[in-house]
Amino acid sequence: MRITDDRYSRDRQRFDLALRMIRHEARTCTIRTWTGLTDDRIRKLYRSYVADLGPDVKRRRGKSPSHVGYFLKNLEARRHASALGGLYSILGLLAKAPPTTRVAGQGALQWGEQFCRTYETYVELNQPHRISFEHACSLLQALQARGELRPGACPSCGAFMVVDTLRAQGADCSLCEREKRGGEPG
Repeated sequence: MRITDDRYSRDRQRFDLALRMIRHEARTCTIRTWTGLTDDRIRKLYRSYVADLGPDVKRRRGKSPSHVGYFLKNLEARRHASALGGLYSILGLLAKAPPTTRVAGQGALQWGEQFCRTYETYVELNQPHRISFEHACSLLQALQARGELRPGACPSCGAFMVVDTLRAQGADCSLCEREKRGGEPG
């Protein structure tokens, strides 16, 4: 291997991560932040490698979701948020800050790859999954900020749960709450 071959490995990582995120229907601004690629380059990657695969992969437009009420609207949403939040906690993403700079370095690429692996694990374990890639990003940001949402434990069973900090009283996890309601669906 020549010494010059190493200089392309970071570019290859950036393209691989961008394609992975495109397949998860991430918005262009999210891909740009995590990879440092330009909007034009991201669109060209989509057209060249993903658009021909069929209508399964959509290009989301507009602002990324940021409303935390999405994760609290019913028991099922709370269960999925807790499942994904638990994976963040187990895999160490709650302790790591996401990339925020336009120039994505090696650390940002590794963070993005770890986030994608975590999201893919969530999707595999929760069929059908309820939380999109962009909502998963929003959940992680909310849990890290510890503003309206924070990681916590269920007072009844001790399981990981996403806690609504604006709620007047403590609440149980979605499974304990479902039991208290008599097993009715959320």
